Amino acid sequence: MADVIIKKPTQQELTSGQVLQWPIWEKEASRFDWYYDNEEHCYVLEGHIIVETDEGDYEIKKGDYVIFAKGLKCIWTIKADVKKHYKFID
Repeated sequence: MADVIIKKPTQQELTSGQVLQWPIWEKEASRFDWYYDNEEHCYVLEGHIIVETDEGDYEIKKGDYVIFAKGLKCIWTIKADVKKHYKFID
């Protein structure tokens, strides 16, 4: 599996996965290192992010559904304040 998977979900996918009931995380424009202990699924409500990985850079924007692989080491650059629903998968 790729380190980062980005897709545009349908409203049906969001509803059936109860994505809009997941907790919300918000963060202002910033840059930081991150490591994923578990796989994370998230749906971006607002913002613009560049995630740098060993595989390459990923641009993430409003409306994107993103899966981050367990064990991923990356650098987040938040270009516009982020608001996202998220869920960690064991």
